[in-house]
Amino acid sequence: MPRPLGELEDAVMTRVWKWNRPVTVREVLEDLQQERSIAYTTVMTVLDNLHQKGWVRREAEGRAYRYEAVSTRAAYAAALMNDAWSQSDNPAAALVAFFGMMSEEQRQALQDAVRIVQGPETRQAPEAAEPRPAQAEQQENPGSAEDAGGR
Repeated sequence: MPRPLGELEDAVMTRVWKWNRPVTVREVLEDLQQERSIAYTTVMTVLDNLHQKGWVRREAEGRAYRYEAVSTRAAYAAALMNDAWSQSDNPAAALVAFFGMMSEEQRQALQDAVRIVQGPETRQAPEAAEPRPAQAEQQENPGSAEDAGGR
C-alpha cells in the first residue's frame, strides 16, 4: 500500500497525472512557479524521489529525464481508501460513516461504479432476476419455512 504523498509530491504528481504524458523537470518547475517560489533542484529531487518510490518511470533524454506516471490518480485514491478501510476494526461501520460523508453527486458516482463492477447480469429488472437461493427453496417447498419454525 502506498503511503500518502506529501504536499510537494502531490503538487508534482498532480501535474504528471493531469498532463498524462512524459514531462521534464523544467515543465513541472515552470508550472509550479506560477503558484510558489521553488528551485529547479527541488523539483528534480522530488521527481527523483517519486521515481525511487515507484510512482513515476523515467527515460533519459539527453542529459535530462522525462518522467511519466506509473498509475493513475484514481488508482492512487483507491489504494488509499482500501488501506484506510482495511485498518478499521469494523469495516461495515466505516463504510456507513464514509457514505454519510458523501455528497449526492458522490453517492450517484458510487452507485454507477457498483453497477459497472457488477456487470450486465445485475442490470436486469428485479422481477426478471433469478430468485435467491432462499426464495427458490421456498418456491419448491412452500411449507419448509413453517416446518423449520417447529409448526
